[in-house]
Amino acid sequence: MVLGILFMLVAAGIYVPVVLTAPLPAAAVTLELPAVQAAPAAAVATPAQGSSAISLQDSADVLASSGQSGPVPIASVTKILTALVVLQAKPLTLTDDGPSITMTAADVAFLDSTRAVGGSYVLVNEGQVLTERQVIEIMLMESANNYSETLVTWAFGSIPDYLTAAQAFIDAHGLTGTHVVDSSGLDPASVSTTTDLLELASLALDNPVLAAVVSTQKESIPGLSELTNTNTLLGSDGIDGLKTGTTDEAGSCLLFSADFTVAGAPFSVVGVVLGAASSEAARQAVTALLDSAKLGFTSVPLSTVGQVVGSYTSVWGATVPVVAAQDASTVVWSSTPVSVAGDPVSLSEGDAGTAAGDLRFSVAGQTVTVPLQLEAGLDGPDPFWRLTHPGELLG
Repeated sequence: MVLGILFMLVAAGIYVPVVLTAPLPAAAVTLELPAVQAAPAAAVATPAQGSSAISLQDSADVLASSGQSGPVPIASVTKILTALVVLQAKPLTLTDDGPSITMTAADVAFLDSTRAVGGSYVLVNEGQVLTERQVIEIMLMESANNYSETLVTWAFGSIPDYLTAAQAFIDAHGLTGTHVVDSSGLDPASVSTTTDLLELASLALDNPVLAAVVSTQKESIPGLSELTNTNTLLGSDGIDGLKTGTTDEAGSCLLFSADFTVAGAPFSVVGVVLGAASSEAARQAVTALLDSAKLGFTSVPLSTVGQVVGSYTSVWGATVPVVAAQDASTVVWSSTPVSVAGDPVSLSEGDAGTAAGDLRFSVAGQTVTVPLQLEAGLDGPDPFWRLTHPGELLG
């Protein structure tokens, strides 16, 4: 009997401290993922005549489009491509206006031929000296066809050599619907598509010099009348570019860019209207397209502080809610769906506010992460439970 008592005392001396200090099993966690209500579908006002498209800058996803999707004449919008090709060969910085270009008899001849066919022009005099940037400004702001020929001849030696470089640029950027036969767009055989033009607009805005030029309303160049940008929408509705164009074959065209904010989130869009009946009709179409597209961006709530999204339940009977630790929202385009996934952490016990993982809301390739926490303390079991549940503690 003495040996039995001694055995029991020894066993108790081992068992009691082991079960009282054994690691606790993780509580079972259940998440009830919140449903995010879809925003209403956007109603974008596209023009009844011609074609149009709008997208976020540097995005291949078109938000809305209308009309002809194939190549059409684009008039002086062509000059955005001209500027990009020249600046690739002869790059500038915001603090460098580039080399001086002396006007020659050839440049006067470009003026004469442009005037003869009724194209837009700016006067030029033999011996006149301008910088590369000034020539680009004249070409884009005043839409001077003759200065486009001056620019590409200076940069590439001849118009045919420029066209070879332009085709290489087009191919390199996958602009399969774009083809040009001149530097100005006066020839109706210079064509593009709305989607290609959105890409060209983003490329232009990604060039700091070109972005600065297309957003300038007025500019003074010695020896010339003050330059006035043909894009009279600059400065309204957040519009900061890009290029107008009009010919009989192309109608009135306007490639534009704009910045705006929705619920504190900044957005930059590019868009185009082609084939409008007049310059005024093109401007009205751009305004309607842009204003209605802005309304298609909606702030959607994702979570609120203290929102219960699940619970932890321990084997000893403790249950504690899991809550969102912060308010969160996101801005979505139209009825773009928002998906949600949870990533809880393993917990056996913890104080109120203990980190409990996170929720991840995903929309259009973007993710918003919301941390989770315990609403109250998840307490461990008392000693009696430990002593009477060795199986749960020791496996």
